[in-house]
Amino acid sequence: MADLITTAGANRVLTMDLHAGQLQGFFSVPVDHMTALAMIADYFKLKGLGEIVIVSPDAGGLKTAKRVADRMECEVAVLTKLRPEHNVSRVMHVIGDVEGKTAIIVDDIIDTAGTLVNGVQALLDKGAKEVYAACTHPVLSGPAYERIAQSRLKEVVVTDTIPLREDVDHQKIMVLSTAGILADTIKSVFTDESVSELFQGDNQLF
Repeated sequence: MADLITTAGANRVLTMDLHAGQLQGFFSVPVDHMTALAMIADYFKLKGLGEIVIVSPDAGGLKTAKRVADRMECEVAVLTKLRPEHNVSRVMHVIGDVEGKTAIIVDDIIDTAGTLVNGVQALLDKGAKEVYAACTHPVLSGPAYERIAQSRLKEVVVTDTIPLREDVDHQKIMVLSTAGILADTIKSVFTDESVSELFQGDNQLF
């Protein structure tokens, strides 16, 4: 896909919360990486949820969760899971103190929401007061919408990088616009200003 984009004539690429930083290396043109993490963190800060713990859905997402937690000045917890087959997961343990706190599960994408709803139950079983979730890219494939609607999640916060389906229940889903992030990044590119400075370094993947 990187080669196709370049061959089509692109001479610079803007990306939003890449799933893996190594993807930047596949492009032969400059790549500017953007992130919605700060916007998501600020949204939750304004909600006044009391004592909060940011939860990573797995060890691989700990760096992302830590960035959000640092911005919100709160602790981090991690879910450990066993995945017996593709798109099927079972949460095993919660590592960290979540008792009596509002837990916010943070990830870059939500696909089938299987891991997410299992994680919600695990956190509530460990004494979390309530559970929210957030991601940049709402893939929401298969039974995801139904799982979210039927879960004990208070709210799922996503961005508009992928449009939501209109034929399903998404009352629990809050969509934040990335228009401002895109506009500020494009302005920085055209005025030869630092994109990393715009995100205060939070867009660094390595």
